[in-house]
Amino acid sequence: MSTEFQPFAIERMMSKWENVVDYNLSESGVHPMTLRDLVVDPGDMEKLLNMEINYPQANGIIELRERIAAMYPGSTPDNILVTVGAAEANFITLQTIMDPGDEISIMLPNYMQVWGVAKNMGLRMKTFHLQERLDWGLDQDADTMVSEKTKLIAVCNPNNPTGHILSDKEMDVIIAAAERVGAWILADEVYAGAERTTDVMTPTFWGRYDKVLATGSMSKAYGLPGLRVGWVVGPVDTADDIWARHEYVTISASMLSNHITRYALSPDVLPRVRQRARDYIRRGYPILEEWMKGHGDTFSVVPPQAAAIAFVRYHLDVNSTILTERLMKEKSVCIVPGDHFGLDHYLRISFGLEPDFLRTGLDRIHELIVELQG
Repeated sequence: MSTEFQPFAIERMMSKWENVVDYNLSESGVHPMTLRDLVVDPGDMEKLLNMEINYPQANGIIELRERIAAMYPGSTPDNILVTVGAAEANFITLQTIMDPGDEISIMLPNYMQVWGVAKNMGLRMKTFHLQERLDWGLDQDADTMVSEKTKLIAVCNPNNPTGHILSDKEMDVIIAAAERVGAWILADEVYAGAERTTDVMTPTFWGRYDKVLATGSMSKAYGLPGLRVGWVVGPVDTADDIWARHEYVTISASMLSNHITRYALSPDVLPRVRQRARDYIRRGYPILEEWMKGHGDTFSVVPPQAAAIAFVRYHLDVNSTILTERLMKEKSVCIVPGDHFGLDHYLRISFGLEPDFLRTGLDRIHELIVELQG
């Protein structure tokens, strides 16, 4: 088995380009909030300004863990570990559950962090696939998703990059596969709350099966990516085991991030924050849709049910990485190539942005499309 390091392709590209280009349409969350937008009460702002910048409770302050637990029926603060983003949550969860040589089954397409970590950990890998012909639905039965050696099934729901929300039937198939072999389910649920086509919160895998580890963050459905706050929800003993790995990596999220997130998840504030994200998503998608229609048959897409991204198929004779590199270098626009999800001739385009910014960024992409078609 190769020990060559597998870079995280999408994050490598975004790390180098997203803050350099004029128009970043690669992010998968909505336009970020300002602290002033979030904290509207002067008294609450004053409390934040007077806060000592100390170490917080390493697994997350109790008030924050209580508010996260309230989103997962049947959980308590002891089921919650607060992490530095969902990226840390996913990473240290795999470190805790998996050993080199163990088998993992991964949903594709997917945000490829878990896939890359599995490669670097020396895990054996199975994959199962969402199908575009089924509007990115699941076309696989429980028996074929796992083997008797599968120790963990990794899913992303709502899905990145397609925006598909698993139906109850699709969730039941995944749970049946896990139950059949006693596998864990690692459910990356960072886009729950960022629904485009419904006001109903995407159901969590938590509580449907006893070996679920659900991760979330403030980055996507909340418009607060710079807080770098995520979490994992799991059985108490397992959450404590994951916490032990957390102390080797980051020790804790910052005191300010803990308290700002506690505020954002408070009962009076949370509905406003989620609605803001949905408003950006629902306002932005028609702009992208109209832009695609203006190019005739060049683009096709399954409209995303959730998230601020569309996974767009394009009908041009050019590789997706080459296309996006030309966009960055020639038009100062960053979008994500389908190659980063193992699917060429697709582009992941963000639309949860300020309308004028989105339109101008799309106009820059149009310029290159015209050149390619000429």
